[in-house]
Amino acid sequence: MPSFDAQRVVDTLDAWIVDRPARVVLAFLVVSGLFVVGLGGGGTDSGTDQFTEDVPAEQALQEVNDNFERITFGADSGSTQLIQEGTNVLAKPALLRMLEAQERLAGDPDLQVSSTSSVARAVARTLDPSADSIDDEIRAVERSSPSEIDRAVRTTVERNPGLRALLSEDYNARSASASATIGTVTHRLPGGGSDGPGTSGESPLTAIQLQAEYVVDAVGGDITVFGSGITSEELGNVINDSLGLVIPAAVALILLFLIVAYRDPLDLLLGLVALAMTMLWTFGFMGLAGIAFSQLLVAIPPLLLAVGIDFGIHAINRYREEHVDGVSVGDAMRVTTDQLLIAFFIVTGTTVLGFAANLSSGLSSIRELGVVAAVGIVFTALVFGIFLPATKVLADRWRERLGAPEFGSAALGSERSLLGRILPVGVYVARVAPKAFLVVVLVSTALLGQYGAGVDSRFTQEDFLPPEEPPAYLEYVPEPFRPGDYTVTQTTNFLERNFQTGEEDTTTVYVEGPLHRDDALESMWRAGADPPPSFVDDDGHARETSIVTVIRSYAAQDPEFAALVARNDRNDNGIPDDDLRTVYAALLDSPARDRALDYITDDYTSARIEYAVEADASQEAVTDDTRAVADRMRFEATATGGVIVLKAVSDVIGASAFRSLVIALVAAAGFLVFVYGVLEGRPSLGLVNVLPIALTVAALASTMRFLDIPFNVLTGTSLSIAIGLGIDYSAHLLHRFVEEYDGATDVDAALLATVRGTGGALTGSMLTTVSGLGVLWLAISPILGQFGLLIALSVLYSYLASILVLPTTLVLWDRYVASGAGRSLQSADAEAAPLD
Repeated sequence: MPSFDAQRVVDTLDAWIVDRPARVVLAFLVVSGLFVVGLGGGGTDSGTDQFTEDVPAEQALQEVNDNFERITFGADSGSTQLIQEGTNVLAKPALLRMLEAQERLAGDPDLQVSSTSSVARAVARTLDPSADSIDDEIRAVERSSPSEIDRAVRTTVERNPGLRALLSEDYNARSASASATIGTVTHRLPGGGSDGPGTSGESPLTAIQLQAEYVVDAVGGDITVFGSGITSEELGNVINDSLGLVIPAAVALILLFLIVAYRDPLDLLLGLVALAMTMLWTFGFMGLAGIAFSQLLVAIPPLLLAVGIDFGIHAINRYREEHVDGVSVGDAMRVTTDQLLIAFFIVTGTTVLGFAANLSSGLSSIRELGVVAAVGIVFTALVFGIFLPATKVLADRWRERLGAPEFGSAALGSERSLLGRILPVGVYVARVAPKAFLVVVLVSTALLGQYGAGVDSRFTQEDFLPPEEPPAYLEYVPEPFRPGDYTVTQTTNFLERNFQTGEEDTTTVYVEGPLHRDDALESMWRAGADPPPSFVDDDGHARETSIVTVIRSYAAQDPEFAALVARNDRNDNGIPDDDLRTVYAALLDSPARDRALDYITDDYTSARIEYAVEADASQEAVTDDTRAVADRMRFEATATGGVIVLKAVSDVIGASAFRSLVIALVAAAGFLVFVYGVLEGRPSLGLVNVLPIALTVAALASTMRFLDIPFNVLTGTSLSIAIGLGIDYSAHLLHRFVEEYDGATDVDAALLATVRGTGGALTGSMLTTVSGLGVLWLAISPILGQFGLLIALSVLYSYLASILVLPTTLVLWDRYVASGAGRSLQSADAEAAPLD
């Protein structure tokens, strides 16, 4: 492949950076002002519906909700649960507290209460059947003796078995006692609540429930107000509190390591300004592009910090290597940018490809992450490749004119330093047994990759919520950094542990087509025959609720309608299969109209069928079985429902993680082969660069499986991100090696200069990034903590693979592939250490 002379472009940038630094700085400040305009323009999106909106099952569920929302997802109502705990919530004092709480809630006009229900109200009506208000029910309980109340409790639960679901599993009929109960309050809402398994933007129900907490607290007793689901506000608060906890710690650690790495106040200030400018440009771009800040984009600041810290330390460290022995500021910076601009281009190209691989995802939120990360990395390269060197030239010339002292101007990893003696360990291994070590690396990569291939994928709202028991370290966190108290996880787990969840759940099939066709109802009914294992079986047929069951139920109540059904039922099975328009019209003109419209639209073009499924059936089993039943339909049918939507998102996440990994590896390898072929005339170096990255990805995937960290909406991007960040380290080392290799006496000398010079900067970058981003593990949001841990590990693994593995691959490349200076001079140099 012919070599391309990129020096003309580099010389032009050199001239601007060294000869016109003030103009460069001014231009970057003007552009920063433009991006300030975009800050906050995209808004925020804290709901989880952003992850489900692209899934066909979710789109079908939305259509179900739009067409049949009367029964399950009321468009104008929402509910609040009152969870009461105590020694015996069925004793007289506890019953009165529940009744008083519901009375006060119903009497508050701001709460828009349309109805209330509870075991306490049912017991009171047993005590006084004439009671027609909560006031009457309170008086009935107050007038009754404890023994009368106990008898009323037993009678009420016996007559109404459905009330058993509102009592904890330790309910004892003999003693008429239970340790917990649930009351329900229904509110009138102008806009409805959440329509699906994900939480969307803002809901009026949230404000109502906050107000309800104050009303219930005034009653006393152990009654907790709990919403019907996890709200976007709660998710947003958890993320915000997590960031409020970990960002100060991350900033403190990053600042500490940057002080050690830069060892000069002015250089430290320049590095921090460059980091701030990178953030400003990226978030300004998001606002101008209309991209909302979401939970997933929490990943962007750590990524920009990781790459920005690396670029900054490399730029300053490389400049310090050249700015010695009387070399002027301009000459030192020209040599620095001559080398670093090409290295930054290579690193930026491969990193952008790694992040842009997420554009292949089936979820728009992950695609947005890919776009913002790729653009942010380009901004990082511009700021640290052009702006930072220009400001450094201005600063050092100013320092020379004023005679200001320099602090810690020596480069990291110098030969006489402790770090300089440790870093070449990979070179020493390459001297002794490069072939054997390479075999070990290849086998380890294969084994780690095989083990890591078993990483699970999962998507649940609980991924965003804090643990039930807050971590012990939170007790030592001072205000105002201490996060708030969150009870949603604790309450949810309490309900699961103490209340009967029932023997079955439901799943839904959404049917579209000309449902007035004669065989429509028969086809829908036959789909439930011989039900799959996860479905509840009623004498060889799935237990279902549909327009068919509504027709049969009303026919049993109305003889005239039953006669109509019989006249149009050719096989006499209670399901009409002729003149369905007439049957539907009669049904919709009857008292059963509302019930019928819960399962078929009034234009007869779509219907829903609800199937009962076993409560202990797995998410995967329910999904597979519902899809199998949907496939039996003669119409277009889609399996949907909350469980299926969540499983579909999990599948998309897993597929996206694998697809983006393959795309990132192939694209990065192709880019490196092309770039090294064009710039250096050595395309094989591109393949040499890939092995440390493959090892990093395999090690990260196996770590995820070992620590039981699944692919979710955030960690699902970790493998492609690991490629982007990992190539950063190996590309810096490889580019420096090429420079040293062309003028070295042998390959050993080139490697030693590389790992001590660039390796020193890599070490400072690694320590800063790992410590600063690893502190995200302390976040109270599990998904954020897992992501921080994985990013920190990907940086650590990339660093170790580059320092330890890359020297061996370069030695073997020099021995068997190259025909350049390193190989030819090695045999001529009698003093060179053997590389056997």
